[in-house]
Amino acid sequence: MNPVRFALAGFGAWGKLHAQSIAGNPEARLAAIAAPSEASRAEARKAHPDARIFADAREMIAQTDFDIIDIATPSHTHREIATAAMEKGKHVLLEKPMAITLEDCKAIVAAAQKHAVHLAVGHELRLSSQWGEIKQVIERGTIGEPQYVLVELLRKPYRLGASGWRYDQNRVGSWVLEEPIHFFDLARWYLEGSGDPVELYAYGNSRDPRRPTLYDNFSAMFRYANGSYAVVSQTLAAFEHHQTVKVSGTKGALWAGWSGALDRTLEPEYFLKVFDGEKLENVKIEKHSGEVFELREEIAQCVEMVRTGRKPIATGRDGLWSAGLCLVAEESIRRQKPLPVGDMLRI
Repeated sequence: MNPVRFALAGFGAWGKLHAQSIAGNPEARLAAIAAPSEASRAEARKAHPDARIFADAREMIAQTDFDIIDIATPSHTHREIATAAMEKGKHVLLEKPMAITLEDCKAIVAAAQKHAVHLAVGHELRLSSQWGEIKQVIERGTIGEPQYVLVELLRKPYRLGASGWRYDQNRVGSWVLEEPIHFFDLARWYLEGSGDPVELYAYGNSRDPRRPTLYDNFSAMFRYANGSYAVVSQTLAAFEHHQTVKVSGTKGALWAGWSGALDRTLEPEYFLKVFDGEKLENVKIEKHSGEVFELREEIAQCVEMVRTGRKPIATGRDGLWSAGLCLVAEESIRRQKPLPVGDMLRI
């Protein structure tokens, strides 16, 4: 069977890891890369000599034969690139967030439906040997019906990104759309048996008065009609990278943690403890947990999606919900009140 041909839009710090994951998969082939600067294009040529290199993603889409485009560009560019590829009948792996407005997110989902292509959204934590195992514990009924989820992050400040885009609100949209979007996705995934969230309340502040609406500290709570609820919290005013998940259910509870150093490619420390109401188990994690490892799983899943039509683990609807919850959280902070979420996020 021929390798699945990937076109990659974006060759920044995370885009390079996407390229490595594609090139390292024997069932995939990196056919082309679009990188905006001459320095990044030179680096791409050196690292991936068999790939065609372009300065513009639209030009790459028009001139390259590929099966799926992997979009790892700044968030404000996602709609234009994704819909251009879909118009050519190409499948899409789209890094989170899908886009920085609800209008753009809905347009991307609608384009995938119109052109009958698959859309996978980069919520790779669902593919984690650790965070994914939590979902399996819940589905096995080990802790009963989940009633409360906490997803919390303590870490160093964000990297600037190419040309400083991550600190430019016109391009990043919101820091809530950066890492908290993963945590909204996980919490909603763990609580999907409760239906859709109905209300959200959020708080945030910044230690830099020059960027008061890019929140260094952020917390949100969202609830469901059945009374279950989730808390998502992040601080960037810290060090390294430390994530915690806690879930309590009608029978038991679980607690998981992940800690990594400054370089996310170094081997991290992680654990998962599960209490079924009677006994406590330290669950052995068979594969490494961490976004670099999960990215490899995401590429493998996209290969299968292209070949077999299998539904991705995070769909366009999932991407719309996670981005939408982030944007509702931003609005809740501005208005200093809880807000309804359901009707706003339906297509």
